[in-house]
Amino acid sequence: MSAPSILERLSAHKALGLAPKAEIEWVAAHGTLNHFAAGAVLSAQEAADAVQVVLSGHLAIYRDRDGARRKTTDWFAGDVTGTMPYSRIKEPPGEVLAEEATDVFTIDRQVLPEMIRECPVWTETLVHMMLDRARLFKSRDLQDEKLMSLGKLSAGLAHELNNPASAIARSAASMSAAMERADVAARALGSAGLSGAQLSVIDRAREECLGNLPILSPLEQEEREDSIAAWLRAHKVDPEIAEALAETGVTFEMLDRLAESMSDDTLAASLQWIATRCATKHLTREIQESATRIYDLVRAVKGFTQMDRATVPEPVDIAQGLDNTLMVLRSKAKGTSASVKLHVEKDLPRVRGFAGEINQVWVNLIDNALDAAGEAGRVEINASRRGNSVVVQVIDNGPGVPEEIREKIFEPFFSTKAVGQGTGLGLDIARRLVEGNGGWIDLESKPGRTEFRVTFPISRGRAGEAE
Repeated sequence: MSAPSILERLSAHKALGLAPKAEIEWVAAHGTLNHFAAGAVLSAQEAADAVQVVLSGHLAIYRDRDGARRKTTDWFAGDVTGTMPYSRIKEPPGEVLAEEATDVFTIDRQVLPEMIRECPVWTETLVHMMLDRARLFKSRDLQDEKLMSLGKLSAGLAHELNNPASAIARSAASMSAAMERADVAARALGSAGLSGAQLSVIDRAREECLGNLPILSPLEQEEREDSIAAWLRAHKVDPEIAEALAETGVTFEMLDRLAESMSDDTLAASLQWIATRCATKHLTREIQESATRIYDLVRAVKGFTQMDRATVPEPVDIAQGLDNTLMVLRSKAKGTSASVKLHVEKDLPRVRGFAGEINQVWVNLIDNALDAAGEAGRVEINASRRGNSVVVQVIDNGPGVPEEIREKIFEPFFSTKAVGQGTGLGLDIARRLVEGNGGWIDLESKPGRTEFRVTFPISRGRAGEAE
């Protein structure tokens, strides 16, 4: 049996085969059949400067993202890729590779105007395929960019969560021993037979110790501990409790008042009780603060990712979104010693959109600003109402965007970062998300000051009032 002709193969194609026979014949007469061996890489001209009708085999698009090469799209027999009618694509969105031996029928870009006139049904099919492909690419790009952003944040978040978790574990382990010492001290104090006046002095000292905790350098803290130990020895009290007392707000005036109001034995029991009470209170406070920090981080991550995101636009709290974004980016800012300032106008109105998408805009812009500002740089975020809109400014003091590339800065796959450090999709996706949520984005840049300005219309209530 003879091999099927190109006309027969095109007629059997699931997309082209739906066109009238005359159109299939026209296509067959105005294209070329190309065979690619497994592993062959299509040139930029082959991949993006012609309609590619896949007759058999398997093509795939690979992109380099943060130094890793990964597959983003597959094309099989019956698919069409490459340039479509009315498409503005100029180069492939990655490297196109033949995963196996593949036959492709190629229609050069130069004959597309004639094809549009002669093959209206085929052209209509390609236009619909182009729109579907654009939606597919957009959806994948958005998802990939979000996953990449979360991947970048995960290491920092792990560090941020590890610190308070370690503090809780450390304080909880110390709490049992501290409570036992507190019980012993309380029994000793109870058997000392103190008067009401003496108990009042002790209670006052305890309250003062719990407040005004000193913030000292390690050297200053060591000197403070030595001074307290010397005072304790001078008053015939075991200096073992000096370390515990040094971590409280105890003052020497306070210690002198206690010494004046009771005997040496009673003073030792009183100070032991005060030290253990302050230690348990300090441990409790540390556990509470660390648990609150973990809760705030989890809340910020949930708010940033919008796990419970609505399926329709809804009023979005810009201030909360910016706060959540800075919370999850905190580790990166600390790693570069960058100064990050957030200024939000009081009672900022809400805008209407998808909170998760708008948060993705903030993380892309602020992450870029931190990269541009560099070591010990400055990033400022301002959010304010201007007329019937909310405007967010993300400003950095980096070198700026050269004038000759400003018009390209929002184009897909355009990046000023070194190879492997950026995909060139962050700003393109930010622009698309802003516009998809009814806003617009502008850029002003000069050396030492780059500002990305995002504007969203204010969400309106039923009565036409801002929400």
